Amino acid sequence: MSVTLDTIANLAKKRGFVFPSSEIYGGLRSAYDYGPLGVELLRNVKAEWWRSMVRDRDDIVGLDSAIIQDRQVWAASGHEASFTDPLVECTNCNNRFRPDKLEDAGVCPNCGERDSFTEARQFNLLLKTHLGPVEDEAALAYLRPETAQGIFINYENVRRTMRLKLPFGIAQIGKSFRNEITPGQFVFRTREFEQMEMEYFCRPEEAAEWFAYWLEQRMAWYVDLGMDKDKLRLRAHDEDELSHYSTTTSDVEYQFPWGWDELEGIANRTDFDLRAHTEQSGQDLSYYDQDQDERFFPYVIEPAAGATRTTFAFLIDAYSEEEVRGETRVVLKLDPRLAPVKVAVLPLSKKEELMPDTRAVAGALRSSWQLEVDVTQSIGRRYRRQDEIGTPFCVTVDFDTLDDKAVTVRDRDTMNQDRVAIDQLLAYLRERLP
Repeated sequence: MSVTLDTIANLAKKRGFVFPSSEIYGGLRSAYDYGPLGVELLRNVKAEWWRSMVRDRDDIVGLDSAIIQDRQVWAASGHEASFTDPLVECTNCNNRFRPDKLEDAGVCPNCGERDSFTEARQFNLLLKTHLGPVEDEAALAYLRPETAQGIFINYENVRRTMRLKLPFGIAQIGKSFRNEITPGQFVFRTREFEQMEMEYFCRPEEAAEWFAYWLEQRMAWYVDLGMDKDKLRLRAHDEDELSHYSTTTSDVEYQFPWGWDELEGIANRTDFDLRAHTEQSGQDLSYYDQDQDERFFPYVIEPAAGATRTTFAFLIDAYSEEEVRGETRVVLKLDPRLAPVKVAVLPLSKKEELMPDTRAVAGALRSSWQLEVDVTQSIGRRYRRQDEIGTPFCVTVDFDTLDDKAVTVRDRDTMNQDRVAIDQLLAYLRERLP
């Protein structure tokens, strides 16, 4: 089914996934806070990426670098000079827009004025700050616009301490900041966001092979976690789209409510970054191959995904509406690995006589999965709420439980119910949950 951006944004706020940041002061455009369910979903997405990229492999290690780095890092990487977006300005309302995002290049989407745009100008996206008490040029620094440079400047430290040989990768998840002039589409484009990036170092002659490999791997990751493969595609960048460091880039795109847009970029960064940092710092970041007795700069294949953007896409993709006995059921069909709550324990009644078994069941499950105990409203309404937040299983403690020491387990997707003995419940759910 198709879902609107407003539908997802309203659900996200209503159910505690995402809140506008600083909302009590009117909100800060392009900034959002992740609520109790949103933070769990986001953490699960990052955990699955980390598992597939680091934990399940023996050729990739992790890193967590600083958000603020020496200004020379961004001079060497080319960001200080080249990290820009072209923008046009409407002379009638003074709003700025990216030309490639305008549905009609001649009409302002804000005020409707025709042929009112200026020529495109380049605007730098680096977010500036100052270190120390004096805000002068010498104290100028930047909040990192990408996590990749933290990997490049630590490349030799990681290679040496972990005794790595080509090919190998270094992965990182962390906050990045960009002074977006035209943020929008809810959490899709914001000034503060999280990235999941991996730099895969290889011999130059093997770069094309590894580029193709990572295209396939990254597409498969989304599908494995339940994303509709018909709403995913790979799109190669045209020559004029390529970043200053890339010779080849393809995007994993998802069909968002407003159309196809980027989820992740996979780029062949060549040896640009290691060479640039060698020249700027004076530290040799080349690689010595003992077997071949040769020294060279490795090429780098970079899969770079937005954690927040990816979480948003999974939320959209999972949204479904179904007719059940004449009523509309909203359900998030999230893969159980991503679901923010894995099991909900629902006593049929608030009566105290059901509470000992409710607490016992919750206690037995809590150490294995993220759990929610809900005692408010009718059981039907509680089922619907759990469907709406994507909970795979609901466990109902009822008055029969007092006699048979069993509970009713309801499946989110099929709505089928099984009667399961309490002492068998853990094993039952372990067969069905990660």
